[in-house]
This record gives sequence, C-alpha cells and structure tokens, in this order.
Amino acid sequence: MVYAFVMAETAAGAAESVVEAALERDAVSEAHVVAGEYDVIAEVAGDSVDAVVRSAAALRSVDGVRDSTTYVAMAD
Repeated sequence: MVYAFVMAETAAGAAESVVEAALERDAVSEAHVVAGEYDVIAEVAGDSVDAVVRSAAALRSVDGVRDSTTYVAMAD
C-alpha cells in the first residue's frame, strides 16, 4: 500500500466542508482541519504511486480548495 499526505489551502471558511468532501472519497483514510500554513491535511492510500497521485490530484477539484501540496510517503 502506498500513502500520501495532501496539505490543502482552502478559501476562507471552507476548511470543514473540504474535510467532509475529502472523507467521502474512498482513497482518503483521514482528513483534519489544522492550524498553520495549510488548512486541511488528508491521508490518501492506494495500491500504487500512480493511484495515490491521481487521488490526491482529484482533491484539488473539491469546492473550496485553493491550492495543495502532496507528499508521498517513502515507507510505512
């Protein structure tokens, strides 16, 4: 299993709805509103790096996401 962490910057007041939308996706195992440079962090899992990258990229289309950065985990 491959894991990645997606850090998202959201529009003002959109963090909670972004978390809810992210958690509706099968590939997202966790999502949280956080304080700091980003507003939301989500953990994405998949069978391959390609699958994880596609799932992470799909999170960019969630309403309220302004920008995101994805970090693929190198090992469990």
